[in-house]
Amino acid sequence: MGNGASIHPIFARHETFHPRFGWLKKGFDKADEDNRVFSKDSAPVVLGVGKNMVKAIRYWCIAFKVVDEIKNNGKYVHRPSRFAEKLFTEDGWDPFLENPASLWLLHWNLFKSPCHTPAWHFTFNELNRIDFTAEDLLFSLKEYKNRRFPNNKVHDSSLNKDVNCLLRMYVERASPKALKEDSLDCPFTELGMISAYSGSKRFAFNFGNKPTLPPEMVVSTCLEYASSFQDDARTISISRLLYDPGSPGQVFKLTESSLSEAIEHVAKKIKEISLTDTAGMVLFAYTKDPLEISEAILQRYFSKGK
Repeated sequence: MGNGASIHPIFARHETFHPRFGWLKKGFDKADEDNRVFSKDSAPVVLGVGKNMVKAIRYWCIAFKVVDEIKNNGKYVHRPSRFAEKLFTEDGWDPFLENPASLWLLHWNLFKSPCHTPAWHFTFNELNRIDFTAEDLLFSLKEYKNRRFPNNKVHDSSLNKDVNCLLRMYVERASPKALKEDSLDCPFTELGMISAYSGSKRFAFNFGNKPTLPPEMVVSTCLEYASSFQDDARTISISRLLYDPGSPGQVFKLTESSLSEAIEHVAKKIKEISLTDTAGMVLFAYTKDPLEISEAILQRYFSKGK
C-alpha cells in the first residue's frame, strides 16, 4: 500500500473455489481451537469439506488476513489475526457476517499489504478499463505478471483460473437464469462491484456510491491507508485516496463526490477528521494517529448495531 504494496506472486491457490458463506468464520474458529488444523491429515474431517476445499479455506483465510501463517519448527501454524478476533469472536463485531459492512471490510483486507491475491490487486488497481471481457482481463493480467514477476513461472491456465474465480466472486447476477448454484453462495457478489452486460460477455466496474457501503467503512479505510505511509503528516490528498493503487478509491471504486460525501458525513460525528482545501487542493485531515481514529470509528459503528 502506502510504500509500494508488498504483493506475493501467488496465483490460483484457491483451487478454483471462490470464498463461500461460512468459510472464513469456520477457518477462524478451527484455527483458534488448533493452530495446526490446516496442516493435519484430519483437516477435511474437522472442517467438514474435501481436501481441495481445505486448501481453499486456508488460502482465503490467509488472503483476507483472518489468520496469520507462521512457520514453526518447519511446520505451518495459523493463528487468528487481531482483526479476525475483533470480527469473529462470539461477542465480536459481526461473527456471522450479517451486516454487509463486514463484507466491505473483508474486501478491503484482501488488498491490504501483504497482498496474497495479485490478480485481484491488478484488476481493481491497474486494469484502467471502463469495461472488459474475461479475455481482455486475462491478456492484461499476463502482461502484468510478466512485468511485475518476470522470474515466476506461472502457467496461463493458473491466470485463467484467477480470472474466472474473480468474476464469479464479484459479478452481480442480473437475471434469475444466471443464478447458478455457484454464485448464490458467494457473499461478495452482494457488494455490487462488477456488472455483467446482459446478452454480452462484457463486464464493467460500478463507480460511485454503493448502497451497502457505509460512510464509516470508507473513512476508516482512508485513515488506515493514510497510516501506511509511515510519516507524521496529518493530511492526505483526496486524489491519493482516490487514485493510488491500493487506495480506498480504487478498491471500492469510488468517485470524488462519493468519497467526499462519506468523509463529510462521518466528520459531523467525529471531530478528529475534516476535509480542508489548501491552495486549491482538497485534503483529508486528521488530528491524531489515523489508526487510532480508524479503530474507534469501527468500534463505534459495530457497537451501535448491537
